Amino acid sequence: MAYSREALIEAVSAQMPDKRWQHTLGVMETSIKLAEMYGADPQRAETAAILHDVAKYWPVERMKDIIVQNGLSAELLQYDKQLWHAEVGAFVAEHEYEITDPGILGAIRYHTSGREGMSLLEKVVCLADYIEPGRDFPGVDEIRKKSMMSLEEGLIAGFDSTISLLLQKRRVVFPLTVLARNDLVRILEEKI
Repeated sequence: MAYSREALIEAVSAQMPDKRWQHTLGVMETSIKLAEMYGADPQRAETAAILHDVAKYWPVERMKDIIVQNGLSAELLQYDKQLWHAEVGAFVAEHEYEITDPGILGAIRYHTSGREGMSLLEKVVCLADYIEPGRDFPGVDEIRKKSMMSLEEGLIAGFDSTISLLLQKRRVVFPLTVLARNDLVRILEEKI
């Protein structure tokens, strides 16, 4: 039996600190707004937002075990552990919370990294994660402003911010994020 919205909220909120749940509430609200603004399904956007950080506070070894034992993207294990929760979250959404909608699962899976050929729903949830009202980092207001112009403009600004921060810290940049950014730039160039 599929989980109701309320049951999902109860189950997911119990797995994270209150501060992270507040972030999730912000992503839910922002996902709905962006979905309505850009023509995505608000209900699907909200469901993906509820579940996007479901595995965020799981122990690293538990996430690694799920990735390895279930043949998920092993490439992730070579990159920052902060990326792992998205892939694991999509797996958990499907196998523990009975989410069968591939669009919702994709939005959960790619909310941290993006990917080439992002769907409308993936763009909405990824961008909502960047700009929800509780987010406070250098450049977030500019990302919010660009988000009102287009999903692509907002996401490019978000990815640029992430990549720039990683470069400043001499950290490895996940290739999928670079590919996602470049794909969005190409999409905007084609519109000109």
